[in-house]
Amino acid sequence: MPEIKLGLGNPPQPIYLYMKKLEVDGWIYAWYNCEIEQDKKIPVSQRALTGYVLELRLTDKDFKGKDNLKLDIVVQADEIYIVRSGIETNFAKSFLLAASVVKDFTQPIIIVATPGDENSVFCNLYDALTKTRIRREWNPNADWGAIIRDVQSKLTPTSDSVDYAQSAQPQSNPKQTTVTSAIHPQDLRVKQIRKLLNYPLDLIKEWLHFQDVSSPSELHHSKVDELVKTMCIAWASGKFDHPNHAANSYQKYVVSAVTDGVDELQAIKGWMQQVQQQIVANMV
Repeated sequence: MPEIKLGLGNPPQPIYLYMKKLEVDGWIYAWYNCEIEQDKKIPVSQRALTGYVLELRLTDKDFKGKDNLKLDIVVQADEIYIVRSGIETNFAKSFLLAASVVKDFTQPIIIVATPGDENSVFCNLYDALTKTRIRREWNPNADWGAIIRDVQSKLTPTSDSVDYAQSAQPQSNPKQTTVTSAIHPQDLRVKQIRKLLNYPLDLIKEWLHFQDVSSPSELHHSKVDELVKTMCIAWASGKFDHPNHAANSYQKYVVSAVTDGVDELQAIKGWMQQVQQQIVANMV
């Protein structure tokens, strides 16, 4: 088991790395963190991320009213990282080409963000043990969908042990155990919200069963949004005169806040406080 650091720290949320060539004070950066509340990009000086690739997934993000498909590379390192880039970018394509020749994802790899011409950013992969570069010839006309499916099929499944299914059996390879014991961000999201709302675990399991899955990590993110909404509306039921009022309140105080960049857990806490205050005010 990893050592648990006691005391103050940051919430156990994944760290997102976004791709963009940035020049700040004469220095060139290839990726950055983002403080959404302040609409601020924070360049990351280290260009390499070493860890275990846990998952490859496609995420739809709305940008100026249009769907914007992203490639999310979930990496277990000192924290959970999600490397996010547009599916059509040079970074995504160069990552996929190199990843397609990786045979064993139970070994750590090094993901390097490399600035290119103009605003482009490319990805280089290295074997973390030998420090040798993993190469495949550039092919702009590759079957990207087939490559994504092939890489996904080779990734070690992450653990379902957050609350929803039995824990994965210990592996003989300690590195593989590190991979399988990682908590998937979607599992963690549902677990935290379930506990905050005191929502019955059995109802979560039943809902997942009807989706033919055993954990939220197996769902598209839109279905996880649906599950979160179901839990929140269930908590609010009986606190409003009409069921639609609960849904409208959730949309106004949670969904809108998250869209504006507020942390979802904090938005739900604030919404719950607002609802409770309104109940007290109506009783006076």
